[in-house]
Amino acid sequence: MSIDEKTYGELREIAARYPEGRSGLLPMLHLVQSAEGRITPEGIEACAEILGITAAEVSGVATFYTMYKRKPVGDYHVGVCTNTLCAVMGGDAIFERLKGHLDVGNDETTDDGKITLEHVECNAACDYAPVMMVNWEFMDNMTPERAVEVVDDLREGRDVHSTRGPRVCTWREAERVLAGFPDDLADEGPAAGPASLVGLGIARERGWTAPGREAGGAPAPAIGRDQSAEQADTARAGTEEKIDESPADLQHDRNPAKGEDAQ
Repeated sequence: MSIDEKTYGELREIAARYPEGRSGLLPMLHLVQSAEGRITPEGIEACAEILGITAAEVSGVATFYTMYKRKPVGDYHVGVCTNTLCAVMGGDAIFERLKGHLDVGNDETTDDGKITLEHVECNAACDYAPVMMVNWEFMDNMTPERAVEVVDDLREGRDVHSTRGPRVCTWREAERVLAGFPDDLADEGPAAGPASLVGLGIARERGWTAPGREAGGAPAPAIGRDQSAEQADTARAGTEEKIDESPADLQHDRNPAKGEDAQ
């Protein structure tokens, strides 16, 4: 089955966004998944034809990144982080509970085609561990019981809202967004959680501002290349001086009897 005309046109549209069309391959593959439900041979051939590269080159990219799937994905991709911190905080327990509840293994889809379950690597949300993602939207501070509630709501067609983002759409809809076709939900829901904003709150309380800005928020004067190099050399010299005075050397100075001469 070939790629339909509408999808083929949108693939060409993505490639045209970039000075070098090949730069559009990643979003093009997301569009293929949105239309086909996975990366298909026909999708690979279409991308290769539009970009003027080989199917082997496209396939190499599609098989390198784990977000591209070679098997059909359900309406909702549920990824449970089982990397170190999430695992010790309960990620492993969540994953095992969902496997039993859904009667699927890793990277498998329920019989009704609703849920694909996968254990995933770190999602860079360790301050909210354990974390689960639904179609790449964060579900923070999860528990086995709450995870079961989420997948049951998804299977029953009830609205589910991510912790830091909009209501959850289907996997194909999410893939279309990743291809660069907005769904106008970017401003729905909070963009950040309390743990992420602690540092910002402390900075505001103490009047701290970002480096490189003067009081009042005005940009600091531009620094020329020569001045930047001089500052870098000065900082490096200070670092090297501290390295020369290592803890071992300082200890030797305080207690020379423990030096080599005392052995």
